[in-house]
Amino acid sequence: MSNIRSYIESHLKNKGYKLQQFSEIADINVGTLSAIIKGTRLISMNQLDQITSAMDLEQGYFCDMYGVECFIESAPHWRRLEPFIYRCAELGKLDIIQQVITHVTDDQSYIDELFDVAESLYSKSMNEAALILYECVADSEKYQHSERLALCQYRIFLLHKTQSKLDNLNAAVKFEPYIDKLNEEVQLDAIKDLANVYCAIHLWDKVDAWSRELERKAEFQLTILSRRRKYKKRLTVYPLFTYAAYANLMISTVYETGREYDKAIKYMQKYMRIIEIENPTQEDQEIIDLFKKWGEGNRLLYQLMLGQENVIDSYMDYIENNPSEILAGLVNILQSANQYSFNIDYALIRFENQIKLINTDMHNKSGYNDQMFNRVHQEFYYELARYQMKKRNYSFGMDALLICLELSSSSKDDLMCIKCLDLYGEYRSEADETQMKKYKNIIEKLSTPTF
Repeated sequence: MSNIRSYIESHLKNKGYKLQQFSEIADINVGTLSAIIKGTRLISMNQLDQITSAMDLEQGYFCDMYGVECFIESAPHWRRLEPFIYRCAELGKLDIIQQVITHVTDDQSYIDELFDVAESLYSKSMNEAALILYECVADSEKYQHSERLALCQYRIFLLHKTQSKLDNLNAAVKFEPYIDKLNEEVQLDAIKDLANVYCAIHLWDKVDAWSRELERKAEFQLTILSRRRKYKKRLTVYPLFTYAAYANLMISTVYETGREYDKAIKYMQKYMRIIEIENPTQEDQEIIDLFKKWGEGNRLLYQLMLGQENVIDSYMDYIENNPSEILAGLVNILQSANQYSFNIDYALIRFENQIKLINTDMHNKSGYNDQMFNRVHQEFYYELARYQMKKRNYSFGMDALLICLELSSSSKDDLMCIKCLDLYGEYRSEADETQMKKYKNIIEKLSTPTF
């Protein structure tokens, strides 16, 4: 602690403080403070914070020095290392955590403890710090093929998701081999999360395959549920029937995207049967109500997509009563209008205020992760552009198209970029000077790897 001690001594000298005075300011026993300055007593993280405050320095000022002196230049001790990690996580000193942990894991001494801290940080949503620890633990155990390694990889997969389609695909492919090494119950959540990522990036064959695997594993867990001890802790996030129902919901979505609505209806009816359980708990009932809501929305959606214009009003009532569904619902209405040449100007007027909020922080993203919201966000503006262009409202349509192109460019969604470029090419003669300039600026930002 020579550097920190010299800082304290220099501060006392510059301020003209006696040791007793400074100990009172720092609220540290004078004997303890004296021992710290002499180097006969190691300083705790809490004492370091008290001294930092007493010296009117920003919190975490000494973290770098403390990390080097305590854990890199000296043999680390867990009693000091654990609170140091937590404090650095609170202060956002991620580079210091990385530096110290990389050094500490060289001798494999604290792998068990580091994993426990990572889980604790993860439970407190201190995700960036948790990710550093998970990656270090995973690297240390990469040849062990253990359940803990698989759980680390699961957490890394969850924490690595971004708005980039390519990033999420890479994360999903890397995680897949570890699923079978997870606890059998935890596998249900892992497969659900994996299927959701593939759904967000529209890899429907993957969604179908993993949804069927989820259904198989969930049904197996349900068959052995009655044999379990009642006091055994549940490891899944949701009740077990949820996963069987959700698997069929996802399979229904796969058929919906392929416009095989008869099959989509079949799996919708199947998950509606699964949720018919006896004596549901309050938690069960909340999930049942959610699936019933989805079932009602999907029934109207499939009728809409089959060209039944008379259900539009009912479908609008449904999404208005479920604000988190409004954006996706508007996409569906626009898609049906574009396919069947419906006039849905009245729908756009009805949801005018919600549409204005889509690009703001006030928009309701409930039920969507960032990747999924970004995708639906793009689809809304693309379908709106198509609709307005067909209606010869070229200015509105071109504005919507340029928003979509900018969104898809920033998220590196190559397919949507190409669709936007094709649509712009079809109507480029309708763009005004401002729109042409904006288009040029977006195109200049596009890099070759995007395509």
